[in-house]
Amino acid sequence: MSSEENTTFQIHYFASASTYTGKQSERLPAPLPLPKLFDTLESMYPGIKEKVLSSCGVSLGDEYVDVETDGEVVIKPGDEVAVIPPVSSG
Repeated sequence: MSSEENTTFQIHYFASASTYTGKQSERLPAPLPLPKLFDTLESMYPGIKEKVLSSCGVSLGDEYVDVETDGEVVIKPGDEVAVIPPVSSG
């Protein structure tokens, strides 16, 4: 692990989340309690909570997590988080 990975986690944005942030991924400070993730993103990207995050799924590692109810979960340094907007099929 690099020194940056010791203090940050990687967050990946897909589809509308990527469009809104203007990024595909970035590093954020860790540890971060999962319930604070959306507030952290809202402070960086005003309006993202209502316009994007309210309908997105979030994964931590390989598992989906519920930002609102998984209050004991902490995003640790080196973790990978993904913000995944709903996928529609036709």
